[in-house]
Amino acid sequence: MDRDTFDNTIRIFKRRTPFRPFTVSLVNGERVKVDHPDALAVRDGVALFVGRGGVPALFDHEGVAQVIGDLVRPSSEE
Repeated sequence: MDRDTFDNTIRIFKRRTPFRPFTVSLVNGERVKVDHPDALAVRDGVALFVGRGGVPALFDHEGVAQVIGDLVRPSSEE
């Protein structure tokens, strides 16, 4: 994934209102579930996520295969 696409995509998912968790799938098969927007920092094609218990996950634009999450706000049931 190129740097600008990475930065923009991660920021869009991070800033959704209301926030909904999403998953970053890495090219090596690992997955990072982002469950809180304040636990994620993004800059210049690199992201740092601090998971529960203070476990850090560092990933960059070259290592991301895809970002998984629904960008469409769920419709309310009537």
